[in-house]
Amino acid sequence: MPKNKRPAPRKSSNSPEDKDEAVARMLSTMALNLAEQEDSESQGTVLAEQAVEFGRLIRKSLNQKKDEVLYDAIERAKYEDLGAYQYLRSQIEEASSVVVIRRDNAPAMEINAFVVPLLVQSTGGLKEADGFQDQEAFEALVKSFQDSELESARAKVVLMSHAYDLDEIDNITYSHLHEMVRDAYTSMTDKKIVIAAGLERSIAGWSATAFGADDTAVELRFLLGFALKRADDPFYAEPKDEAALDAWFDARMERYQQWTAKVGELVKRCLAPAGKPLEVSFLYQDLFHGGKEQGMAEYAMLQMMSGINHALAENKLDAGDVSVVVGPADEHGELLLRVNVYAASGDVLHGADKPLDLAADLQDEVNDVCDALATIGVTNLSVALKFDAHGQPVEVHAYSPELG
Repeated sequence: MPKNKRPAPRKSSNSPEDKDEAVARMLSTMALNLAEQEDSESQGTVLAEQAVEFGRLIRKSLNQKKDEVLYDAIERAKYEDLGAYQYLRSQIEEASSVVVIRRDNAPAMEINAFVVPLLVQSTGGLKEADGFQDQEAFEALVKSFQDSELESARAKVVLMSHAYDLDEIDNITYSHLHEMVRDAYTSMTDKKIVIAAGLERSIAGWSATAFGADDTAVELRFLLGFALKRADDPFYAEPKDEAALDAWFDARMERYQQWTAKVGELVKRCLAPAGKPLEVSFLYQDLFHGGKEQGMAEYAMLQMMSGINHALAENKLDAGDVSVVVGPADEHGELLLRVNVYAASGDVLHGADKPLDLAADLQDEVNDVCDALATIGVTNLSVALKFDAHGQPVEVHAYSPELG
């Protein structure tokens, strides 16, 4: 995503920059008010009106393609209040990926953008030009979302005939995604052929890789799709009761796991020519931003573990011969989860950083990393309160799942 930058200094009280800054500031302030009252039973008329205006400002910024306003508002909220930051970001993400269309004398329709993140292992890496040449496999894959009850039988589902790499997905801004969702709606409902500029622009081409012909490559790819349905379709209605809701999600997960087993070969046929050996691991289908975050987190973990394994092999050491310290670090304002691997001498053999969202649960993040390290045989695990500006761990103690 683009870096969140402060707008340029004010030029005049009526300058566009000044107005955009005012909107960003207003969104951040509203998010703070609304986040504080989100769980309140009686929010009051004033707050309800503010919620309406809050949503209107987000949609207006999306429609006017003012991404800088949205990113700046999120950046402001990040340093003012964690709850406001989480609330504002989630509301912008939902507004950009889900659009409700209302027409006179017709039921409200909802269309959303979803992704299925994939981790694909191959020899030599995937080739973009080889993808989506098997039309029969692609059509069967699209149909499978409804056949396997991942989407309603009454919905319309389309997939982009392209596997997006991380850079392509990461370069889709909030307003661009909003444009893509609207493009998809027009394409799915208009009988005339229309130019879907937003959809076309999203396929920028894969970034170059340095895999050799015999290298084992693990790459992150995303299937991107759109689901159009009636807003009141009971298929998507989540139960109100907590126990029933848990069961509802469990059933959905079971269907998803069955779906991955059924479509594994179809996905391989879409990604590469017949005969090219691939291993495909599916992450969970989610709305665009949730799926993107899930894919990035899993890929970052794989890269981290790959680097550690390489360092062990290079130094001819077993995992049990080293000690590892895990803890948060701040690099130029960016929050990271750092993993340092130490030899018996105390020298750092390898260091790896994993991006850490401000709203992430640090205990869960540490547990995930330590679980992964344990699977490769690391037994000497410690956790630091933080890594200081010199890269030294502070307040180190032995790791336990309970303490983190």
